Amino acid sequence: MMVFTVSELNRHIRQSLEPLYPDIWVEGEISNVRIPASGHCYFTLKDNASQIRAVLFRLQSRALLMAPEEGMHVLCRGSISVYEPRGEYQMIVSSLEPHGIGALQRAFEQLKHKLAQEGLFDAARKKPLPMLPAKIAVISSPTGAVVHDIIRIVQRRCNTVAILVVPVRVQGAEAPDEIVDAIETVNRLRCADVIILARGGGSLEDLQPFNTEKVARAIAASTLPVISAIGHETDVTIADFVADLRAPTPSAAAELVVRDKKELFSLIGMLDNRMHTAINRHIARQRDLICYHIRVLSRWPQNLATLLIRQDELAARLSRALRHVVLSDHVRLTALQRILRSRSPHRICQAEIATLSHTMHRLRNAIRTFLLARANHVAQVAGRLSALSPAAILDRGFSITRLLPSMTIVRSSDVLQPGDMVRITLSRGSIDCLVKRVVQ
Repeated sequence: MMVFTVSELNRHIRQSLEPLYPDIWVEGEISNVRIPASGHCYFTLKDNASQIRAVLFRLQSRALLMAPEEGMHVLCRGSISVYEPRGEYQMIVSSLEPHGIGALQRAFEQLKHKLAQEGLFDAARKKPLPMLPAKIAVISSPTGAVVHDIIRIVQRRCNTVAILVVPVRVQGAEAPDEIVDAIETVNRLRCADVIILARGGGSLEDLQPFNTEKVARAIAASTLPVISAIGHETDVTIADFVADLRAPTPSAAAELVVRDKKELFSLIGMLDNRMHTAINRHIARQRDLICYHIRVLSRWPQNLATLLIRQDELAARLSRALRHVVLSDHVRLTALQRILRSRSPHRICQAEIATLSHTMHRLRNAIRTFLLARANHVAQVAGRLSALSPAAILDRGFSITRLLPSMTIVRSSDVLQPGDMVRITLSRGSIDCLVKRVVQ
């Protein structure tokens, strides 16, 4: 009996299963879409009765026309593999395409919304067509009737315009890369003034190259203006939205890019007439201006004499006015001088100095009289104070007795007791005494 470990069994199943399904197509509906930070896309492919896990790695997803979404009905191409750590088998998707016309239309709407969000359809970024292109690059299939129609119409309208046909495939898987290379080559070589991207009508699958993201971005990156002329008037592609101008048909593109020779001649004639009219008007205005100056100059001597006389009159009036002004100012100046002398600061200062000197003399006499009166009064008061002074009383033989230590004056023997200390102040000096007996 053979015993496997889990890892050995899963490895054996993978080695047995993978060679059986190396390249298969599976039809189903997408669900449970999950795109982690790695950029790989994990989803489930199911039908009414069963389901299988699938993975679309980031490198393969870049080449897809559209991103997988919930509910999309698709055809997946790839191989079957076993994920050993979990023992699950899954489909490794190498390519994915919508199943049916409805799916293609859904991919169209998805890409249209994406590019519109990026601003590739904005009118502000669209380039104007040259008025008179010298060379036109037609990117289309060289074998179709489209190129011959464009050449015939351009040559009929203006046979001086050169036409460069850049042959590409306009249908099939290789067509988008050829269209992109043609647009980039014409821009790099600068071999034309405008590009016409054209093909005849067809089904949605036939027009699929013009609904790819790479072609749309190549048109948007073109430095030369691009006219989209794809299919019939009812056919609409992503290229129509990105192009600088959409023509309903390739023939209409040829008529839009080149003006009719007769129309140009008519325009030139109209511009010539307008130029001659403008020149004649300018000459007439200059002639009238010259005549006016001639009339003015012819009257110049008479005008000069009038101006000289007028100048003399104005000079005389100015002289009289100046004398009047000077005389008036002299009178006003004399009056101001008299007022200034009468109100001279020197005179005012002298008067004020004399008044101040008299006031100072009176103030000194008043102070002297006041001080003498105060001195006599002070002498009188000092005499009275001297007569009432205790010192004068002491000089007459009296003394002052104070109880120690409070220094209270003793006015009666009643406040004393034997043993008290007293201080007797004399006219000269003092005596500290001990009371031995109190005599009432």
